[in-house]
Amino acid sequence: MILIADSGSTKTDWRLLHTDGSVNQARTAGFNPYYQTADAIGTELSQHLRPLVSEPVTEIYFYGAGIANAERGAVIAEGLRQVFPEVEQLETHSDMLGAARALCGHDAGIACILGTGANSCRVEDGQIVEQVGTLGFWLGDEGSGGYLGKTLVTQFLRGELPADLDARFRKRFPDCSRQTVLEHAYRQPFPNRYFAGFSKFLFDHRQHPFAHQLVYDAFTLFFERYVGKYAAAKSPRIHFTGSVAFYYNDILRRVTVDQGFTLGIVMENPIAGLTLYHQPG
Repeated sequence: MILIADSGSTKTDWRLLHTDGSVNQARTAGFNPYYQTADAIGTELSQHLRPLVSEPVTEIYFYGAGIANAERGAVIAEGLRQVFPEVEQLETHSDMLGAARALCGHDAGIACILGTGANSCRVEDGQIVEQVGTLGFWLGDEGSGGYLGKTLVTQFLRGELPADLDARFRKRFPDCSRQTVLEHAYRQPFPNRYFAGFSKFLFDHRQHPFAHQLVYDAFTLFFERYVGKYAAAKSPRIHFTGSVAFYYNDILRRVTVDQGFTLGIVMENPIAGLTLYHQPG
C-alpha cells in the first residue's frame, strides 16, 4: 500500500493506494513540525489513520506545511515510522512541492498557491527549480485570503467602503471594530486566519464593482510581484491550487489574460493531483 498526504496546520487529506489498484481516502488532524513533536504526530496517526490501513505500507509521500528543511521533515518522518515501521520508502516534502507536483506532474510550469496564504514556484520534471520568496502575511501574501480580508477590513475601518457595501459589512460583522481588529492583529495567534475569514464577504459580493476591483487588484499584485519574475514566465502555463484560486477563478482567469499569461489547471486542493503523480505505473 502507498500512503499520500497533503497536510496543513488544521487538517490532513490522505489517499490510500491499495495493491489491487483501488483508492480510499481519509482525513486526520493537520500536522506542523514547528508546533508538534514526533510523538504527538504518532499518537494522532495511531488513533485516526492506522485503523483504516488493512495491509502493510510500503511507501509514504507526505507533503505538508512547515517542512522548510530536512530537520523539520525528520519530525514528521519519525512520527510516521512510529505507526508504520514496515515502510520501505518514506519521503517528506513541503506543501509547495506538493502543489507543484499535483499541478504540473512531470511537465514544466509555474505552480501557485492562493489559499489563506500565497506561494509560487517554477517547476520542471517534478522538482522546484526557481522560487520567488514570499514575505508572509504582514509583508506579502498578495492575492491570498489573508491579504483580501486584511485589505477589506482596513478599508472598512478607514471609512472607504461604498455606502451599500459598508451597511452590509456592518450587518454581517457587527463586532468588527478598531479595537477588536487590532487585538486579533497584534495579540492573538494566527492573524492570517482571522483576516482570511473576512474574504468570504468579498466572494459573496464579488459582483459589486468595489469588491470585484479589490480582488482584481490583489491578483494583479500577485502576478507583478511573483509570477512575472520567473525566467520565461510567459512560456509555460500558470497553474493554481487553493480555495481562493478555486472560488475566484473567474476573476483570476481575467487577470491572467490581462497580464499576458496562459492559465492552466485550477484545483481546490492538490491531493487528487498527487494521487495521479504517485500512481504506480
